[in-house]
Amino acid sequence: MTLFTYQQAEQYLLAKPEAKLDYPFGDDIKVFKVKEKMFATLALGKMGKGDGDNQDWWMNLKCDPDEAVMLRDIFAAVIPGYHMNKRLWNTIILDGSIPQGEIERMIDNSFKLVVSKMTKKEQQSILVYM
Repeated sequence: MTLFTYQQAEQYLLAKPEAKLDYPFGDDIKVFKVKEKMFATLALGKMGKGDGDNQDWWMNLKCDPDEAVMLRDIFAAVIPGYHMNKRLWNTIILDGSIPQGEIERMIDNSFKLVVSKMTKKEQQSILVYM
């Protein structure tokens, strides 16, 4: 299986309608937002606190609570959200063990969950691009 790199993840995240990159937690943690609402984070190791050169990128994604548990059961590289609400967020370790299409599906779901909590007007301004 080919590795889904952090660069590919970043490109995919930023391709979402009205997505933007922010650094509210410091330079080591990339935070992806839509309309000022966070839908993903991306950092090396334990959210920017990695050890050495031999480490994977970690991505936090919002998730339906039931699906979050199922994904953790299926994939060893999916763990409860690191420094997040563990019921609503998963951390995906980009170590090459999860198919790219599955990671993209998880990103899509995180984005849609965050958008679904917005006002109807905000939702419409985003969904027009989807």
